[in-house]
Amino acid sequence: MTSGEGRTRRPLCGGDLRAAWDARAASWIAWARAPMHDSYWAFHRDQFLELLPPPGRLTVDVGAGEGRLPRDLVARGHRVVALDASAAMVAAARAADAIVPVVQADAARLPLANEVADLVVAFMSLQDFDDMDAAVREAARVLAPGGRFCFAVVHPINSAGLFAGREPDDPFVIQGSYLDEARYEERLERDGREMSFASVHRPVEGYFDALARPGLLVERLREPRVPDDAIEAPNDRRWQRVPLFLHVAAVKR
Repeated sequence: MTSGEGRTRRPLCGGDLRAAWDARAASWIAWARAPMHDSYWAFHRDQFLELLPPPGRLTVDVGAGEGRLPRDLVARGHRVVALDASAAMVAAARAADAIVPVVQADAARLPLANEVADLVVAFMSLQDFDDMDAAVREAARVLAPGGRFCFAVVHPINSAGLFAGREPDDPFVIQGSYLDEARYEERLERDGREMSFASVHRPVEGYFDALARPGLLVERLREPRVPDDAIEAPNDRRWQRVPLFLHVAAVKR
């Protein structure tokens, strides 16, 4: 976290998330690979990894982006296949590490056989899919019985509202509807870098209904706290009052 962060949000024009992320690929690659720049490095990755079962026969990463999580999973003993819809993201992931198989594919139509994996992960990607329900259904299809689907998303309370200011005690305000889906674009400026995220706000119920339909049963839910060592200035402590992310582990019955 940094006190130099600026954040604005507006409705997403056009609404095509896949096209929006493909257009932002170069910006995301630079943002994601800047050392210790993103929350991934400060705390988010390690708290997510705690949810995952031990390495098994196959781990599938859906919406892998430029490949940072697949690389970390391989380093921890997982046999990984990474998938992303963006050709630019796939090329960047392949260039970064030729060991990890990376496939360009739509999360709603995975090019994998039934029940081939014992773990599917979707780290900060479900909120960016045009058809999230189909992506979850596909994750369930490729999982063997007893396999796990683990995902991280922007916490729905976070995607529904914003702090009114940047002081530690400023109120967190939801001006629209928490309960209704809405596509939005969020622009972040941090330490001289800019990134625009194209996503869908969904209430928690939307994610849990998507899990229930293909028979995925939630085992664990986490709302990870921002740790003290990720706070760089007093006004950053406002982020310790509201969860930034939601982590979920579900099992295929």
